[in-house]
Amino acid sequence: MTPSRLVSSCARAATAEEAAFRIDYPLSAARNTRVVALDAAAEQIVRRAARMRWAQAKFYLAADPGHHLVTLSGESVPLAGELADSNTLMLVSTSGENAEAAATIGAACKVRGIMTAGLAVTPGRLTSEALFALRPHARMLLVPAEEDDLFELLRATRA
Repeated sequence: MTPSRLVSSCARAATAEEAAFRIDYPLSAARNTRVVALDAAAEQIVRRAARMRWAQAKFYLAADPGHHLVTLSGESVPLAGELADSNTLMLVSTSGENAEAAATIGAACKVRGIMTAGLAVTPGRLTSEALFALRPHARMLLVPAEEDDLFELLRATRA
């Protein structure tokens, strides 16, 4: 096909009738994403992700039994308050520690209709304690996840 035929075929696709089906409003706003590390190795992954510039993402550490989160600066904050304006939450685990916190956070998200994702960062292993801790509480689960998967998931959800 010659370039002139391509241009003309594109021009034909721009009829008023076809234009009626175009979406002419901007993409939705960035998601209010919360990212929670469940163990020490996951904390390092979450801290690296937090260094990048994100629109609405906030990063935390979990503390059993999960009714409070800890900001990366060490401040304890109530889970309910941090979920109030959130629409996405990502749990990151490498070892399966803080399973009780994962359950508490997952249950709070379920009640509020917040989409939950779990990343079992266990390169090369399909089963692990991290998987067992996350599976019941994450609507979407990445196993075995790599550290870069967190960055890509944050980008994909426009965090």
